[in-house]
Amino acid sequence: MGSELLKIAEGFSIVAEGLRGLARAEGGTKEKAVKAQPPATEKAQQESPATLEGIRALMAQKTQEGKSKEIKELLQKYGAAKLSAVKPEDYPALMQEAQVL
Repeated sequence: MGSELLKIAEGFSIVAEGLRGLARAEGGTKEKAVKAQPPATEKAQQESPATLEGIRALMAQKTQEGKSKEIKELLQKYGAAKLSAVKPEDYPALMQEAQVL
């Protein structure tokens, strides 16, 4: 039971990091109205440079789709326990692999 709880906690941690990244990307102002935006197309995601905030948002989306285990394995592939520990030079490859999950 303990290992399952740890997996759930890790999933929440990944989602929280993604939400923090989104909040920073929007400037964190409360005055802005939250508008529903259509999901970015795969082509648009491939054309944009891989940034920490963009990867966080993508991973948060994938986590919500139930792919927490795959996200964790992907981070481990890059030698990191969490996204903030991934080397910036690995961002493009990480983003590309996360998109196909």
